[in-house]
Amino acid sequence: MKKLYHIMRPPAGAGRRLRTAHGVWMALALTGLGCWVGRLALLFSAEVCGRLDRLELLQAYDTNPLTTALNLLAPVLLIWLFYFLTRRAWAGYLGSFLPTIGVAVVNYYKIGLRGDPFLASDLRLAAEAGGIVGRYDLEVTNLVLLALASLAGGLLFAAFLMPGGVRGWRERGFGAVSCLALLAVAIAGPYSSQSVYNGTDTSVFYVHPWSAEETFVARGSTYSFLHSIQDMFPALPPGYQRERAAEELGRYPDSDIPEGQKVSVMGIMLEAFCDLTDFAPLAAQPGVAELYAPWHALEARSVSGDLLTNIFAAGTVNTEWDFLTGYSTHGDFRGPVDSYVWYLRDQGYQTFGSHPYYGWFYNRERINQYLGFQDYWFRENHYGALVDEWTAAEDSDRLVAGELLDQLKERVQDGPCFSFSVTYQNHGPYDLEASKGNVYLTPEGSGLTEESCNVLNNYLSGLSTTIEAMTGLAQELEAMDEPVVLVLFGDHKPWLGHWESVYRELDIPFYDDSPQGFTNYYATPYLIWANSAAKEALGRDFTGVGGDLSPCFLMQEVFDQCGWEGPGFMKLAREMRDITPMLHIRDLFWVDGAPAGTLEGEALDFYHLFLRAQYYRENEVRK
Repeated sequence: MKKLYHIMRPPAGAGRRLRTAHGVWMALALTGLGCWVGRLALLFSAEVCGRLDRLELLQAYDTNPLTTALNLLAPVLLIWLFYFLTRRAWAGYLGSFLPTIGVAVVNYYKIGLRGDPFLASDLRLAAEAGGIVGRYDLEVTNLVLLALASLAGGLLFAAFLMPGGVRGWRERGFGAVSCLALLAVAIAGPYSSQSVYNGTDTSVFYVHPWSAEETFVARGSTYSFLHSIQDMFPALPPGYQRERAAEELGRYPDSDIPEGQKVSVMGIMLEAFCDLTDFAPLAAQPGVAELYAPWHALEARSVSGDLLTNIFAAGTVNTEWDFLTGYSTHGDFRGPVDSYVWYLRDQGYQTFGSHPYYGWFYNRERINQYLGFQDYWFRENHYGALVDEWTAAEDSDRLVAGELLDQLKERVQDGPCFSFSVTYQNHGPYDLEASKGNVYLTPEGSGLTEESCNVLNNYLSGLSTTIEAMTGLAQELEAMDEPVVLVLFGDHKPWLGHWESVYRELDIPFYDDSPQGFTNYYATPYLIWANSAAKEALGRDFTGVGGDLSPCFLMQEVFDQCGWEGPGFMKLAREMRDITPMLHIRDLFWVDGAPAGTLEGEALDFYHLFLRAQYYRENEVRK
C-alpha cells in the first residue's frame, strides 16, 4: 500500500524507477478521468429522450466502438491540454469536465424542456437563452447530482493523488500544442465527416430519422455537438459559382404588382399556435371543439392548409424568416439581405410590424432592418408602456391586434402596407400545478393525469383569447373600405410538458414512419383571408384549400391567391414547389404524399439550381 502511495505521490529524491512508475500512473489516471467525463456525458444523452430506453441506448453506445471513441476523445484531449497548460491534474480535470458536461447538461434540459438538441450554433443565442430559461422549472435530477458529485470527487482525487506534473516548459508547450493540433484535426476530420456520422448510427433499436433529438442523442451529446460545428459555416451549394447563379436566377425576371391590385397585406405569426382538434383524443372533448369553432369558421372563409415547419416547440425565427425571405435554409443575417419584404418595399409598400417582446431577442431589431422593414415596434419602443413582460406571455394578443388595426388604419392612408407581426402570448412553458383559466379538460372526463390537464388547460386558455383576438381582427378589417389580405399561421407546435409528456400520454404518434406522424410533429395551421374590398380589387374569393407546404413557400401562396407573379425568385420557387411542397431543414422532401430523404434525376438537379439561386440572392443581391 505504501509503495502504491509513493507511486501516486513520489517522495523527494525518488529514484528513476519510481518516477517512471509515477509518470505511467499520471498518464493512466489523466486518461481515465477524461474517459469518465466522456462516459458521464453519455449517461446524460441516454437519459434525455423519453421514447428511447436508457439501457438500450447505453448498449448501443457500447456496441459501436466508433461512437464511444468519438465521445471520449474530446474530453481526454481536453484534460491533457489543460494539464500541460497548468501543470495541475485538477485543473486538467476541470478544463475537461466543465465544457463536456456543460454541453451534456444544457442538451439534457434543452431537449427535455423545448424538444430540440443543443447545437454549436446555439452559442450565438446565449442572451436569448438567458431570457428564456427563467420561465422553466429546472428540476435537479439524480443524474445532475451525480455530475456534481463527480466534479467534486474528481477534483479531490486529482488534487491529492495526482500532484505536480511535467515541469519543463518545452515539454509542456509541446504537449499543449500537440493536444490542440489533435483537437483541430479531429474536428476537421472525423467529427465533421458525414460518412463517419452515418457510420455511428445505432442498429440496436430504431432511431427515427425525422427526430432531431433522437438522431442527436443516439450518437452522444459530445460527438453530436462537435459534429454540428460545421453547420456554423455553411458550405456552398453544389456547383455554385457566382456568375452561374446570377445567370440562373436571371432567367426569372421580376414582375411588378399592377397598380390597381396593390392591396395591403397583414401577416401575423402566432406563437405556439396549433389545432389540437387534429388529435382525435382532444377533438372528442366538447370544450376543446367549442374553443376552436370560431377558428374553423374563419378557415372556412379563407384559403387554408398546414405549414410543414422545420421545428418543434422552439426556434420561432426559423418559420418567421422562411416566410419573409422564401429561403429554405440560410446563414446568419449580418447585413441587408434580399427578401420579399424588400420586393414589396420596392413596389411602393410601407413595411412595418411589431412584436411585444424585446428587440434584442434573436437580434430582431437589426435583422428586421436587414430584411427591409422600415419601422418595427418592440417592447423597448412601444409595448413596454402598454403591458408588462409576464402579462405579454399570457394575455397580450387582444392588445396587439388592436394596436395593429389602429396602425394599419392610420398608415394605409399613405398607400399600401405590408404589416408583419409576431405574437408572444402562449409562449411556453405552461403551469403544471394548477389550471389558471378556463377548464376544458379534467382527469375524470379525459383520462389524463391532473398535471397533463393543467398544461392543456393553461395552453388552451391562452389560445381562446388568441382566437378571439384574430377573429375579431378579421371582423374589423372586413369593415374597412381599404382592401386588406390577412395571413395567420403558427410558428411551431406548443411545449406540452417536460419530455413531450402530454403528447406521449395522449398516445399521439410522432415517429411511426407515416406522413401523419410527420405532420403530428411539425405541422401548424395557416390561413389566408381577405376582406370584401380586397376580393373586389383582386377579383378572387379567397376560399379553398391552399395545400400543405413549407414556410418558405407560404408567401408564394399568398401572392398566388392575390394573382401576383412576384419577384423572379418567387417564380423559381413555384417550380420548386411543383416538384416538392416541402424543403425541410433536415434534408427531407415531400414526394408522392410522404416524406422522402432524396430527390432523383431532374428533380435533384433543379433543387441544386434552386439552392444556388437562393444562396446568390441571400449573399449578393442587396450587398
